[in-house]
Amino acid sequence: MARTTVESVDFFYLAMPRIEDVGDGSQDACVVRVVAGGKVGWGECEASPLPSIAGLVAPMSHSACHPVMASVVGEPLETPDDIRRIAAKVRARSADMLQSSHTLSGIDMALWDVLGRLRDEPAWKLLGWKKSYPKLPYASVLFGDTPQQTLEKARAIRAKDFRAAKFGWGPFGTKDAQYDADHLVAAREGLGPDGILLVDAGTIWVDDVERAAKCIPALEKTRATWLEEPFISSALGSYGELAKAAAGRVRLAGGEGAHDWQVARNMIDYGGIGFVQVDAGRIGGLTDAKRVADYAQARGVTFVNHSFQSQLALNGSIQPFAGIEKDEICEYPIEARDVAYAITVERLDRGPDGMVRLPEKPGLGMTVDTARFRPYLVDVEIKVGGKLLYRTPPA
Repeated sequence: MARTTVESVDFFYLAMPRIEDVGDGSQDACVVRVVAGGKVGWGECEASPLPSIAGLVAPMSHSACHPVMASVVGEPLETPDDIRRIAAKVRARSADMLQSSHTLSGIDMALWDVLGRLRDEPAWKLLGWKKSYPKLPYASVLFGDTPQQTLEKARAIRAKDFRAAKFGWGPFGTKDAQYDADHLVAAREGLGPDGILLVDAGTIWVDDVERAAKCIPALEKTRATWLEEPFISSALGSYGELAKAAAGRVRLAGGEGAHDWQVARNMIDYGGIGFVQVDAGRIGGLTDAKRVADYAQARGVTFVNHSFQSQLALNGSIQPFAGIEKDEICEYPIEARDVAYAITVERLDRGPDGMVRLPEKPGLGMTVDTARFRPYLVDVEIKVGGKLLYRTPPA
């Protein structure tokens, strides 16, 4: 009997009519379609779409710079180990092409989706979990342009019965410690005394521990659960210093910038983070994200998904830690643009208890209707030396 193989991989570049210069990754999307054994799976890269497409088809420049497509199409796909083997092959053959991790991420997610459909099992079960536990969603928003706007956002979140919220980016960290404190006080007031407050600095301090440490007293006063991404992911020494300085007052979170599981592991081992946040659309898909979830468990660190894009991306980001009951908090974007809601028919809505649950259906358990996202489809052609390498596929 012939083995089931990956028959095709297609990338779709979707975008809002106007892209704004703000920290909002939901304004465009790089959606991946994989076909194998007559079934279709879907995934999403959390990355700039055009470079990710280029990583799929770019001509080989040397032995460690193969196009990602060459390591995927035609490969056997019958077991979870096949997906892990494909991922390892991409890593080895495209090691010097830095965008390959982002390109792989959407493909890997789609491979788990299609394998689940082939085997009639949810992706989380194929990843090794016996049960998928409900997650407590935190409303993920940007800081307001002023403390008053932050207050109004927090009140609106509380009015929607969210028990947790994360405020990030915007003007936070761009002025002085008092200005940041004003935003934190506003967020706490709006959420109320029992709301879970999370803070995302968006790497604003790069590696400057002294500047970052000035916000610790305000974070402690407003009872923030974590300070996320005070520095870039590679600034492990700075993370470690700040973690020691903030010990017992506020814990650090980070990891969304990790492009493979070793980067996330180093943040756990050397950065002193208490929460490791992984984006399945960046790290290499569900495969590497699950490795981080397993490692975090062993090290006593809480795994949290990162997702600020579509409902498909949100679904994929939860799969790797679906079976960890104690790690229940999950990111849940509530200000996403229209294109982010046009990709899937279903949504991961909160239940009556306020919790989010993954579908029990095969694969990721969501339906992608290309007619829904067609209005956002960007027409792209890539030619090299007169040879057509990529054209927007039929949707």
